[in-house]
Amino acid sequence: MKFLQPLVLRAQSPAAVIVLAGITTIGAAVYAGKAVTAVPEVAHTNIIQPSRSFADLIESVRPAVVNISARSVQSVSLSPRAQSESNPGHSRKFEFGAHPEMRQFMERFFGEQSPQMRPDPRQSNALGSGFIIDASGLVVTNHHVIKGADEVDVILDDGTTLRASVKGVDPQTDLALLEVTSDKPLPYVNLGDSDTARVGDWVIAIGNPFGLGGTSTSGIVSARGRDLRDGPYVDYIQIDAPINRGNSGGPLFNEVGEVIGINTAIFSPNGGSVGIGFAIPSSQAKSIIEQLEETGSVARAWLGVEIQPVTKGIAEGLGLEDQTGALISKITPNSPAESSGLLAGDVIIQFDGEDIKKMRDLPRLVAQASREKNAAVSVWRNGEIIEIQASLETLETVAQATEPKSDEPTEEPLGLYLSDRDPKTGEVVGNQTTGVLIHKVDPQGAAARQGLKRGDVILQVGQETVNSPAEAIEQVKRYRSEDKSRPVVLLVERAGNQRFVAVKTG
Repeated sequence: MKFLQPLVLRAQSPAAVIVLAGITTIGAAVYAGKAVTAVPEVAHTNIIQPSRSFADLIESVRPAVVNISARSVQSVSLSPRAQSESNPGHSRKFEFGAHPEMRQFMERFFGEQSPQMRPDPRQSNALGSGFIIDASGLVVTNHHVIKGADEVDVILDDGTTLRASVKGVDPQTDLALLEVTSDKPLPYVNLGDSDTARVGDWVIAIGNPFGLGGTSTSGIVSARGRDLRDGPYVDYIQIDAPINRGNSGGPLFNEVGEVIGINTAIFSPNGGSVGIGFAIPSSQAKSIIEQLEETGSVARAWLGVEIQPVTKGIAEGLGLEDQTGALISKITPNSPAESSGLLAGDVIIQFDGEDIKKMRDLPRLVAQASREKNAAVSVWRNGEIIEIQASLETLETVAQATEPKSDEPTEEPLGLYLSDRDPKTGEVVGNQTTGVLIHKVDPQGAAARQGLKRGDVILQVGQETVNSPAEAIEQVKRYRSEDKSRPVVLLVERAGNQRFVAVKTG
């Protein structure tokens, strides 16, 4: 189980608050010598009936849930002194003085090393969960459960232990596919459509927390599309069903017994469940599992762009109505993006027929795309939508996202002094024919507030390339003349990295 630590940790004892709901019966009171006061009727409301039991569902799917035992042997490193002493060329004899027979006895049994110089290898055992997806014996689990293991065993619900072989792993999505052999068909469960799961839907987690196999817990979908910042390919389902150490790789079921997620991580200040767990959506895992079954590895499509989010300021500066899409900050040379005509400054708003609602959508969609045909890419460029066909290639790593600093607009002017040559060396800026050097930044200006520094290179103003300080200044003036409230969007390069910054000019 992967643990996500909170940003702030406080040393305090966990406290549980139990709220008891008392039921008070209110009726008519009869007092001697007084009439009975009528009690008004309570307004009728729709009463939500308690959910049915999950017992039948759990009983039907639990035989397909397995425990994973991964063993590895780790060699123990000797200290530098022990390594020196254990080296045959630099060995030191036992000092037994006048008792050479004792020395001979020790060397006969331990060689020229003392017993403490020969530590035994350590064996570690990791426990996790998994589930069978095919009667032939295919088992899905997390990669981190079996990573580095020398032996992996799968323990069935009835206690049967089967030795497993690793059919394939994908560290980038933390998925692994195992294979076991049995003399009879094995119970299995089906992968469902996680895209239909809504916040508030019931879910059931079954796994092996702390080695307690077959443990079942329930809860609801708390949120969708969670980013754990552990890679660009997974938008996690957040759940409040309790999961703990050992639940990793186990299934998350919906109310009809379909697997809609693979339990993977928890957010916890103490290593235990606090009701914040995360599962890999089945819809994103399906294609990975299929590739692992067919080839044992995962091949992803590659576009060749570096991207960043579309912030409020950048959206205003580029004339976008909302903060959707993925803004291209850099094009990789000799990439599909370059050959297809994509440019830095383009905002990809749709890829292969799918809307890009947030930046993280793009790497996942590119990775899942077919590498045998062109992908349709819709981009926002210079105030209009342009359709481009991109011929994707295969590469292990796709679009890398860069997180720029906040670019909330200010009312000060830019405050930049530009040069097309390095004032110290006289050399042309970088190895490129475009771009202007920031020679000085007014510390009170808007550009300084957005993090621009001396030595940065401005490559574009808006979506227009600039080749000289005069061009850059002219583009800034154009922005100000059209709409002073509209931020100027600059493509800035620093230490080989490019990002867009929005600076309000008036």
